[in-house]
Amino acid sequence: MSYVLLRHRDIADIDQIDVYEKNGGFEAFRQTVTRMKPGEVTDVVKASGLRGRGGAGFPTGVKWSFIDNKSWPHYVVANADESEPGTFKDREIMEGNPLQFLEGVAIASYAVGANAAYVYLRGEFWQIAEFLDKKIAEMEQAGYLGDKLFGTDYSLKIYTHLGAGAYICGEETAMLESLEGKRGQPRIRPPFPAVHGLYGKPTVVNNVETLTNLPPIITHGADWYKTMGTADSAGVKIFSLSGRVRKPGNFELPFGTTFRQLIYEYGGGVQDGRPVKAIMPAGASSSFIVADDKVLDTQMDYATVRTLGADLGSASVIVIDDTVSIDWVINKTIHFFKHESCGKCTPCREGTYWMSRLIDRLQDGARSNADVDLLLNVAKQMQNKCLCPLGEFSTMAVVTGIERFPQDFRKA
Repeated sequence: MSYVLLRHRDIADIDQIDVYEKNGGFEAFRQTVTRMKPGEVTDVVKASGLRGRGGAGFPTGVKWSFIDNKSWPHYVVANADESEPGTFKDREIMEGNPLQFLEGVAIASYAVGANAAYVYLRGEFWQIAEFLDKKIAEMEQAGYLGDKLFGTDYSLKIYTHLGAGAYICGEETAMLESLEGKRGQPRIRPPFPAVHGLYGKPTVVNNVETLTNLPPIITHGADWYKTMGTADSAGVKIFSLSGRVRKPGNFELPFGTTFRQLIYEYGGGVQDGRPVKAIMPAGASSSFIVADDKVLDTQMDYATVRTLGADLGSASVIVIDDTVSIDWVINKTIHFFKHESCGKCTPCREGTYWMSRLIDRLQDGARSNADVDLLLNVAKQMQNKCLCPLGEFSTMAVVTGIERFPQDFRKA
Protein backbone atom coordinates (compact mmCIF):
# COMPACT_ATOMS: atom_id res chain seq x y z
CA MET A 1 0.00 0.00 0.00
CA SER A 2 0.98 3.65 -0.25
CA TYR A 3 1.86 4.61 3.30
CA VAL A 4 0.51 7.87 4.70
CA LEU A 5 2.40 7.78 7.99
CA LEU A 6 5.09 5.09 7.75
CA ARG A 7 6.49 6.47 4.49
CA HIS A 8 9.99 5.30 5.34
CA ARG A 9 8.86 1.78 4.46
CA ASP A 10 8.24 2.88 0.86
CA ILE A 11 10.73 5.70 0.39
CA ALA A 12 14.37 5.21 1.30
CA ASP A 13 16.03 8.02 3.28
CA ILE A 14 12.76 9.96 3.73
CA ASP A 15 14.29 11.24 6.98
CA GLN A 16 16.80 13.22 4.92
CA ILE A 17 15.57 16.73 4.18
CA ASP A 18 16.47 16.70 0.46
CA VAL A 19 14.66 13.39 -0.08
CA TYR A 20 11.68 14.61 1.91
CA GLU A 21 11.52 17.79 -0.20
CA LYS A 22 11.69 15.80 -3.46
CA ASN A 23 8.66 13.82 -2.27
CA GLY A 24 6.55 16.90 -1.60
CA GLY A 25 7.85 17.62 1.86
CA PHE A 26 7.04 21.02 3.45
CA GLU A 27 4.76 22.04 0.59
CA ALA A 28 1.76 21.59 2.87
CA PHE A 29 3.30 23.89 5.48
CA ARG A 30 4.27 26.43 2.81
CA GLN A 31 0.70 26.34 1.50
CA THR A 32 -0.84 26.93 4.92
CA VAL A 33 1.41 29.88 5.73
CA THR A 34 1.30 31.62 2.34
CA ARG A 35 -2.21 30.86 1.08
CA MET A 36 -4.45 30.06 4.03
CA LYS A 37 -5.71 31.82 7.10
CA PRO A 38 -5.30 29.94 10.41
CA GLY A 39 -9.06 29.37 10.68
CA GLU A 40 -9.13 27.86 7.20
CA VAL A 41 -6.55 25.27 8.22
CA THR A 42 -8.68 24.35 11.22
CA ASP A 43 -11.74 24.05 8.97
CA VAL A 44 -9.93 21.63 6.63
CA VAL A 45 -8.87 19.46 9.57
CA LYS A 46 -12.43 19.51 10.92
CA ALA A 47 -13.81 18.50 7.53
CA SER A 48 -11.30 15.65 7.22
CA GLY A 49 -12.74 13.88 10.26
CA LEU A 50 -9.26 13.45 11.78
CA ARG A 51 -9.56 12.30 15.38
CA GLY A 52 -6.88 12.26 18.06
CA ARG A 53 -4.66 9.20 17.86
CA GLY A 54 -3.46 9.30 21.45
CA GLY A 55 -6.38 7.32 22.83
CA ALA A 56 -9.36 9.61 23.36
CA GLY A 57 -10.26 9.89 19.68
CA PHE A 58 -11.55 13.47 20.04
CA PRO A 59 -11.98 15.40 16.75
CA THR A 60 -8.73 17.29 16.18
CA GLY A 61 -10.12 20.35 14.43
CA VAL A 62 -12.77 20.79 17.09
CA LYS A 63 -10.07 20.66 19.78
CA TRP A 64 -8.15 23.41 17.99
CA SER A 65 -11.27 25.57 17.79
CA PHE A 66 -11.46 25.67 21.60
CA ILE A 67 -8.24 27.74 21.80
CA ASP A 68 -8.79 30.99 23.68
CA ASN A 69 -8.07 33.87 21.31
CA LYS A 70 -8.40 36.46 24.06
CA SER A 71 -5.17 35.39 25.73
CA TRP A 72 -1.69 35.23 24.18
CA PRO A 73 0.78 33.72 23.46
CA HIS A 74 -0.47 30.33 22.27
CA TYR A 75 1.51 27.09 22.39
CA VAL A 76 1.44 23.68 20.72
CA VAL A 77 2.77 20.64 22.56
CA ALA A 78 3.33 17.33 20.76
CA ASN A 79 2.74 14.43 23.12
CA ALA A 80 5.57 11.98 22.48
CA ASP A 81 5.46 10.46 25.96
CA GLU A 82 4.55 7.06 24.51
CA SER A 83 4.26 4.91 27.62
CA GLU A 84 1.26 2.61 27.20
CA PRO A 85 2.32 -1.07 27.36
CA GLY A 86 1.66 -2.46 23.90
CA THR A 87 1.99 0.91 22.11
CA PHE A 88 5.06 1.55 19.97
CA LYS A 89 3.79 3.45 16.92
CA ASP A 90 4.93 7.01 17.73
CA ARG A 91 8.50 5.85 18.21
CA GLU A 92 8.60 4.38 14.70
CA ILE A 93 7.17 7.59 13.21
CA MET A 94 9.78 9.77 14.91
CA GLU A 95 12.65 7.44 14.01
CA GLY A 96 11.58 6.73 10.43
CA ASN A 97 9.50 9.70 9.25
CA PRO A 98 10.50 12.59 11.55
CA LEU A 99 10.17 15.43 9.06
CA GLN A 100 6.52 14.72 8.28
CA PHE A 101 5.83 14.69 12.02
CA LEU A 102 7.65 18.00 12.52
CA GLU A 103 5.85 19.50 9.53
CA GLY A 104 2.61 18.46 11.21
CA VAL A 105 3.72 20.27 14.38
CA ALA A 106 4.38 23.37 12.29
CA ILE A 107 0.97 23.21 10.56
CA ALA A 108 -0.83 22.85 13.89
CA SER A 109 1.16 25.77 15.29
CA TYR A 110 0.17 28.04 12.42
CA ALA A 111 -3.47 26.99 12.70
CA VAL A 112 -3.72 28.05 16.36
CA GLY A 113 -1.41 31.06 16.16
CA ALA A 114 1.49 29.57 18.12
CA ASN A 115 5.03 30.83 17.58
CA ALA A 116 6.58 28.20 19.84
CA ALA A 117 5.96 24.46 19.92
CA TYR A 118 7.37 21.73 22.14
CA VAL A 119 7.87 18.02 21.56
CA TYR A 120 7.61 16.31 24.95
CA LEU A 121 9.35 12.91 24.87
CA ARG A 122 9.55 10.26 27.55
CA GLY A 123 12.96 10.10 29.20
CA GLU A 124 13.94 6.79 27.60
CA PHE A 125 13.67 8.46 24.16
CA TRP A 126 16.81 10.56 24.65
CA GLN A 127 18.34 9.26 21.41
CA ILE A 128 15.20 10.22 19.51
CA ALA A 129 15.31 13.68 21.11
CA GLU A 130 18.87 14.15 19.83
CA PHE A 131 17.76 12.94 16.38
CA LEU A 132 14.81 15.37 16.32
CA ASP A 133 17.07 18.22 17.44
CA LYS A 134 19.23 17.60 14.36
CA LYS A 135 16.18 17.59 12.11
CA ILE A 136 14.89 20.80 13.69
CA ALA A 137 18.29 22.44 13.07
CA GLU A 138 18.17 21.30 9.42
CA MET A 139 14.68 22.77 9.05
CA GLU A 140 15.90 26.07 10.49
CA GLN A 141 18.83 26.14 8.09
CA ALA A 142 16.51 25.41 5.15
CA GLY A 143 14.12 28.20 6.13
CA TYR A 144 11.22 26.08 7.36
CA LEU A 145 11.57 27.29 10.95
CA GLY A 146 12.60 30.67 12.29
CA ASP A 147 11.50 34.25 11.65
CA LYS A 148 9.30 35.55 8.80
CA LEU A 149 8.78 32.19 7.17
CA PHE A 150 8.26 32.13 3.39
CA GLY A 151 8.38 35.94 3.33
CA THR A 152 5.42 36.36 5.69
CA ASP A 153 5.17 37.75 9.21
CA TYR A 154 4.77 34.26 10.72
CA SER A 155 7.59 32.92 12.91
CA LEU A 156 7.97 29.54 14.59
CA LYS A 157 10.44 27.73 16.82
CA ILE A 158 10.20 24.04 17.81
CA TYR A 159 11.92 22.63 20.90
CA THR A 160 12.28 19.13 22.33
CA HIS A 161 11.91 18.36 26.03
CA LEU A 162 12.70 15.10 27.79
CA GLY A 163 10.60 13.91 30.71
CA ALA A 164 11.78 11.45 33.34
CA GLY A 165 10.02 8.32 32.10
CA ALA A 166 6.77 8.71 34.03
CA TYR A 167 3.64 7.18 32.46
CA ILE A 168 1.49 9.80 34.18
CA CYS A 169 3.04 12.51 31.99
CA GLY A 170 1.18 11.06 29.02
CA GLU A 171 -1.85 12.76 30.59
CA GLU A 172 -1.83 16.18 29.00
CA THR A 173 -2.02 18.36 32.12
CA ALA A 174 0.63 16.32 33.95
CA MET A 175 2.79 16.71 30.86
CA LEU A 176 2.35 20.49 30.98
CA GLU A 177 3.33 20.52 34.64
CA SER A 178 6.46 18.53 33.84
CA LEU A 179 7.27 20.80 30.91
CA GLU A 180 7.13 23.76 33.29
CA GLY A 181 9.67 22.05 35.56
CA LYS A 182 7.17 20.94 38.18
CA ARG A 183 6.26 17.50 39.48
CA GLY A 184 4.40 15.59 36.77
CA GLN A 185 0.95 15.41 38.32
CA PRO A 186 -2.45 16.11 36.71
CA ARG A 187 -4.17 19.43 37.15
CA ILE A 188 -7.75 19.85 38.25
CA ARG A 189 -9.93 20.70 35.23
CA PRO A 190 -11.53 23.02 34.24
CA PRO A 191 -9.81 25.16 33.14
CA PHE A 192 -8.66 23.02 30.22
CA PRO A 193 -5.35 23.51 28.36
CA ALA A 194 -7.07 25.33 25.48
CA VAL A 195 -7.75 28.13 27.98
CA HIS A 196 -5.07 27.66 30.67
CA GLY A 197 -2.26 25.44 29.43
CA LEU A 198 1.52 25.79 29.27
CA TYR A 199 2.68 28.69 31.46
CA GLY A 200 -1.00 29.50 32.01
CA LYS A 201 -1.56 30.30 28.32
CA PRO A 202 -3.85 28.67 25.71
CA THR A 203 -2.27 25.43 24.53
CA VAL A 204 -3.11 22.66 22.07
CA VAL A 205 -1.80 19.18 22.90
CA ASN A 206 -1.79 16.56 20.14
CA ASN A 207 -0.33 13.08 19.79
CA VAL A 208 2.58 12.35 17.42
CA GLU A 209 0.48 10.19 15.09
CA THR A 210 -2.28 12.82 14.97
CA LEU A 211 0.14 15.54 13.89
CA THR A 212 1.81 13.32 11.28
CA ASN A 213 -1.54 13.03 9.48
CA LEU A 214 -1.71 16.79 8.86
CA PRO A 215 0.64 17.30 5.87
CA PRO A 216 -1.15 14.78 3.60
CA ILE A 217 -4.54 16.15 4.65
CA ILE A 218 -3.52 19.68 3.65
CA THR A 219 -1.87 18.45 0.44
CA HIS A 220 -4.65 16.17 -0.79
CA GLY A 221 -7.68 17.64 0.96
CA ALA A 222 -10.31 16.55 3.45
CA ASP A 223 -12.35 14.62 0.88
CA TRP A 224 -9.33 12.52 -0.07
CA TYR A 225 -8.71 11.63 3.56
CA LYS A 226 -12.31 10.56 4.06
CA THR A 227 -12.04 8.05 1.19
CA MET A 228 -10.15 5.90 3.70
CA GLY A 229 -11.64 4.51 6.88
CA THR A 230 -15.27 4.62 7.95
CA ALA A 231 -17.94 7.29 8.41
CA ASP A 232 -17.19 7.38 12.14
CA SER A 233 -13.40 7.14 11.90
CA ALA A 234 -11.81 8.67 8.81
CA GLY A 235 -8.37 7.88 7.47
CA VAL A 236 -5.69 5.39 8.41
CA LYS A 237 -4.50 4.15 11.78
CA ILE A 238 -1.30 2.52 12.94
CA PHE A 239 -2.25 -0.63 14.84
CA SER A 240 0.46 -1.80 17.25
CA LEU A 241 -0.07 -5.56 17.33
CA SER A 242 1.50 -7.67 20.08
CA GLY A 243 0.83 -10.62 22.34
CA ARG A 244 0.52 -14.20 21.15
CA VAL A 245 0.80 -13.47 17.44
CA ARG A 246 3.43 -14.76 15.06
CA LYS A 247 4.34 -11.37 13.59
CA PRO A 248 3.94 -8.51 16.07
CA GLY A 249 4.57 -5.00 14.79
CA ASN A 250 3.08 -1.77 13.52
CA PHE A 251 0.55 -2.05 10.71
CA GLU A 252 -0.82 1.05 8.99
CA LEU A 253 -4.35 0.20 7.86
CA PRO A 254 -7.60 2.04 7.18
CA PHE A 255 -10.16 2.19 9.95
CA GLY A 256 -12.72 -0.52 9.35
CA THR A 257 -10.14 -3.29 9.05
CA THR A 258 -11.35 -6.25 11.10
CA PHE A 259 -9.62 -7.88 14.05
CA ARG A 260 -9.42 -11.07 11.99
CA GLN A 261 -7.59 -9.32 9.16
CA LEU A 262 -5.14 -7.66 11.55
CA ILE A 263 -4.37 -10.84 13.49
CA TYR A 264 -4.34 -13.42 10.70
CA GLU A 265 -3.59 -11.55 7.47
CA TYR A 266 -1.05 -9.09 8.84
CA GLY A 267 0.01 -10.67 12.14
CA GLY A 268 0.45 -14.15 10.69
CA GLY A 269 -2.05 -15.74 13.07
CA VAL A 270 -1.62 -17.00 16.62
CA GLN A 271 1.46 -18.86 17.81
CA ASP A 272 1.18 -22.65 17.62
CA GLY A 273 -2.18 -22.27 15.89
CA ARG A 274 -3.98 -21.71 19.17
CA PRO A 275 -7.41 -20.03 19.24
CA VAL A 276 -7.78 -16.38 20.26
CA LYS A 277 -9.19 -16.23 23.78
CA ALA A 278 -9.28 -12.47 24.42
CA ILE A 279 -8.28 -9.17 22.85
CA MET A 280 -7.11 -6.01 24.59
CA PRO A 281 -7.63 -3.36 21.88
CA ALA A 282 -5.99 -0.42 23.69
CA GLY A 283 -2.98 -1.80 25.55
CA ALA A 284 -2.79 -2.29 29.30
CA SER A 285 -5.61 0.20 29.92
CA SER A 286 -8.06 -1.89 27.88
CA SER A 287 -11.15 -3.78 28.73
CA PHE A 288 -10.95 -7.44 27.76
CA ILE A 289 -13.01 -8.52 24.76
CA VAL A 290 -14.11 -12.16 24.69
CA ALA A 291 -12.98 -13.34 21.27
CA ASP A 292 -15.39 -15.30 19.06
CA ASP A 293 -16.08 -15.32 15.33
CA LYS A 294 -18.39 -12.30 15.59
CA VAL A 295 -15.76 -10.28 17.45
CA LEU A 296 -12.97 -11.28 15.08
CA ASP A 297 -15.07 -10.07 12.16
CA THR A 298 -15.80 -6.73 13.85
CA GLN A 299 -14.32 -3.69 12.14
CA MET A 300 -11.91 -1.59 14.13
CA ASP A 301 -13.09 1.98 14.50
CA TYR A 302 -13.94 4.08 17.52
CA ALA A 303 -17.72 3.60 17.50
CA THR A 304 -17.84 -0.09 16.55
CA VAL A 305 -15.32 -1.27 19.15
CA ARG A 306 -17.44 0.44 21.82
CA THR A 307 -20.30 -1.91 20.93
CA LEU A 308 -18.06 -4.71 22.22
CA GLY A 309 -17.74 -3.08 25.64
CA ALA A 310 -14.28 -1.65 25.05
CA ASP A 311 -12.48 1.32 23.49
CA LEU A 312 -10.07 1.27 20.56
CA GLY A 313 -7.91 3.91 22.25
CA SER A 314 -4.47 4.12 20.67
CA ALA A 315 -5.11 0.78 18.89
CA SER A 316 -2.50 -1.17 20.84
CA VAL A 317 -3.99 -4.58 20.12
CA ILE A 318 -2.78 -7.28 22.49
CA VAL A 319 -3.83 -10.82 21.53
CA ILE A 320 -4.26 -13.47 24.24
CA ASP A 321 -4.69 -17.14 23.42
CA ASP A 322 -6.08 -20.05 25.44
CA THR A 323 -2.70 -20.83 27.03
CA VAL A 324 -2.80 -17.58 29.04
CA SER A 325 -4.83 -17.09 32.22
CA ILE A 326 -6.47 -13.70 32.58
CA ASP A 327 -5.53 -13.41 36.26
CA TRP A 328 -1.87 -13.56 35.16
CA VAL A 329 -2.49 -10.71 32.72
CA ILE A 330 -4.16 -8.40 35.22
CA ASN A 331 -1.39 -9.12 37.70
CA LYS A 332 0.90 -7.41 35.20
CA THR A 333 -1.43 -4.48 34.50
CA ILE A 334 -2.21 -3.82 38.17
CA HIS A 335 1.44 -3.67 39.18
CA PHE A 336 2.21 -1.40 36.24
CA PHE A 337 -0.45 1.11 37.22
CA LYS A 338 0.48 0.93 40.91
CA HIS A 339 4.07 1.75 40.01
CA GLU A 340 3.06 4.61 37.70
CA SER A 341 0.40 6.23 39.91
CA CYS A 342 1.53 9.71 40.91
CA GLY A 343 -0.27 9.38 44.26
CA LYS A 344 -2.01 12.75 44.04
CA CYS A 345 -5.56 11.45 44.45
CA THR A 346 -6.61 8.96 47.12
CA PRO A 347 -8.75 6.58 45.03
CA CYS A 348 -5.90 5.85 42.63
CA ARG A 349 -3.09 5.84 45.21
CA GLU A 350 -4.88 3.54 47.66
CA GLY A 351 -6.88 1.59 45.10
CA THR A 352 -3.90 0.47 43.02
CA TYR A 353 -2.07 -0.49 46.23
CA TRP A 354 -4.89 -2.69 47.49
CA MET A 355 -5.53 -4.21 44.09
CA SER A 356 -1.86 -5.20 43.93
CA ARG A 357 -2.04 -6.78 47.40
CA LEU A 358 -5.13 -8.78 46.46
CA ILE A 359 -3.83 -10.00 43.10
CA ASP A 360 -0.57 -11.03 44.77
CA ARG A 361 -2.58 -13.09 47.24
CA LEU A 362 -4.46 -14.76 44.40
CA GLN A 363 -1.24 -15.44 42.51
CA ASP A 364 0.48 -16.88 45.59
CA GLY A 365 -2.06 -19.67 45.74
CA ALA A 366 -4.12 -18.40 48.67
CA ARG A 367 -7.03 -18.10 46.29
CA SER A 368 -10.55 -17.59 47.56
CA ASN A 369 -13.73 -16.38 45.93
CA ALA A 370 -13.98 -13.80 48.70
CA ASP A 371 -10.68 -12.25 47.60
CA VAL A 372 -11.90 -12.20 43.99
CA ASP A 373 -15.07 -10.41 45.11
CA LEU A 374 -13.02 -7.94 47.15
CA LEU A 375 -10.69 -7.22 44.22
CA LEU A 376 -13.67 -6.56 41.98
CA ASN A 377 -15.23 -4.33 44.64
CA VAL A 378 -12.07 -2.26 45.09
CA ALA A 379 -11.78 -1.74 41.33
CA LYS A 380 -15.41 -0.69 40.99
CA GLN A 381 -15.14 1.69 43.95
CA MET A 382 -12.29 3.47 42.17
CA GLN A 383 -14.24 4.12 39.00
CA ASN A 384 -15.45 7.67 38.32
CA LYS A 385 -13.62 8.92 41.41
CA CYS A 386 -10.06 9.52 40.18
CA LEU A 387 -8.48 12.83 39.26
CA CYS A 388 -7.22 11.65 35.88
CA PRO A 389 -7.69 8.66 33.55
CA LEU A 390 -4.80 6.62 35.03
CA GLY A 391 -6.86 5.43 37.98
CA GLU A 392 -9.80 4.63 35.71
CA PHE A 393 -7.53 2.76 33.28
CA SER A 394 -6.11 0.62 36.09
CA THR A 395 -9.56 -0.84 36.74
CA MET A 396 -10.62 -1.68 33.18
CA ALA A 397 -8.78 -4.99 32.81
CA VAL A 398 -9.60 -5.97 36.41
CA VAL A 399 -13.36 -5.48 36.19
CA THR A 400 -13.81 -6.93 32.70
CA GLY A 401 -11.36 -9.75 33.36
CA ILE A 402 -13.23 -10.98 36.43
CA GLU A 403 -16.68 -10.44 34.93
CA ARG A 404 -15.97 -11.88 31.47
CA PHE A 405 -13.54 -14.67 32.43
CA PRO A 406 -14.73 -15.81 35.89
CA GLN A 407 -13.31 -19.32 35.29
CA ASP A 408 -9.79 -17.87 35.46
CA PHE A 409 -10.36 -16.43 38.94
CA ARG A 410 -12.90 -18.37 40.95
CA LYS A 411 -12.68 -21.74 42.60
CA ALA A 412 -15.25 -24.25 41.39
